[in-house]
Parts: sequence; structure tokens; C-alpha cells
Amino acid sequence: MTETATLAGGCFWGMEELIRQIPGVTSVVVGYTGGFLENPKYEDTHDSKSGHAEAVQVTFDPRVLSYESLLRFFFRMHDPTTKDRQGNDVGTQYRSAIFFHSEAQREMAERMKAAVDSSGKWKKPIVTEIVAASTFWEAEAYHQDYLQKHPGGYTCHFLRD
Repeated sequence: MTETATLAGGCFWGMEELIRQIPGVTSVVVGYTGGFLENPKYEDTHDSKSGHAEAVQVTFDPRVLSYESLLRFFFRMHDPTTKDRQGNDVGTQYRSAIFFHSEAQREMAERMKAAVDSSGKWKKPIVTEIVAASTFWEAEAYHQDYLQKHPGGYTCHFLRD
């Protein structure tokens, strides 16, 4: 049995590379979600043309990795206080968002966001959106496993303590 999580927190390459290393993750696919354009392409996501965020769809084994643990990791791998920005990447496609697939995921996302916000770790408020998952459009093949194919390629993601 597996579960699905959909997360956005900046450029999907860096998110994919870090998440794929978590024990219990069985697959990570990069793509676009949360917008209004059907079947978007990479070029459509820039300048808010499609409303979509660059995101990762994570399949994981909840017997090995809980959704809560995955969200803890998510909040460590990007800056959830910067609206529509991660590192040098700016625009709504780089927003911080959790796209929930069930009421239980929504409740956990709300609890985790509140816990991170009150932890004192961040000096500014958490701006992560929590919204219902919608159609996830898989990104073009050249984006999948990008940092595996291009070691040393661009990423602004790293784990914070």
C-alpha cells in the first residue's frame, strides 16, 4: 500500500533530488499543478501564465515514512516564509504549497504549518498554501531526474537543521 503527496517549494529539480533519498519514498515525479491551464508545458508556467506551481508528486510507503515525517522534511528543505520565491527563482510557480489528497492530509498539513510557524525557527510567518490537490501534469521528460542526469546542476534546496 502506498500514499501520494504533492508538494511545491521552488524549483522541482532540487525538491525531487532531496526527497528521492528519503527511506520509504518509492517514486518522485516532477510536474505542474494548482493552476488553470490544461496540459501545461514548462514555458506556460512562467510569468503566471498558467497559475501552476512547479511541484513534485511523491509516492511513499506509509509503513516506512509517515506523511507527518514527509512534511517535516518538506519544511526543512525550502524557505516557507518567502512568497512566490525560492533562492534566485521568483514567481508564483515557485510558491510554497501543500496539495492535500485527503481530509487527514489537510489536517496534518495545517498542524505542521502551525507547529513550524510557532517554533521560532523562522523570523517571518509561514506562507505555505494548503489547498486541495487537483490534476497533476507530469513535466517534460528532460525535467525528470534532472539532477541525476546533470550532477552539479542548479538547485537552491538544502536541508536546514
